[in-house]
Amino acid sequence: MGSFFYNNGGLSMDIAALSIALSQASVRQEASVSIMKKTMDQAESNGDGVVKLLHSANVKAMEQSVQPHIGGTIDLKM
Repeated sequence: MGSFFYNNGGLSMDIAALSIALSQASVRQEASVSIMKKTMDQAESNGDGVVKLLHSANVKAMEQSVQPHIGGTIDLKM
C-alpha cells in the first residue's frame, strides 16, 4: 500500500500514501452504496409491478381457465 519505515522504534507510514489509500477506500465505498441503491430501486420497481399485476388480474377467471370443472357445482347430502 504505502512505504513503511521505522522511526524511533515506532512504525510510521508515508502521509501521502495514507491519504491516497483513504481516498480510494472512500471512492470504493461510495460506488458500492450507489450500486446498492440502484439495485434496491430496481427491486422496489419490480415489486410494484408484481403487485399491480396481481391487483389487475382476474383471479377467479384464471382459476376457472386452469381447472374449469372445479367450483361450478356443490354436492350436498342430508
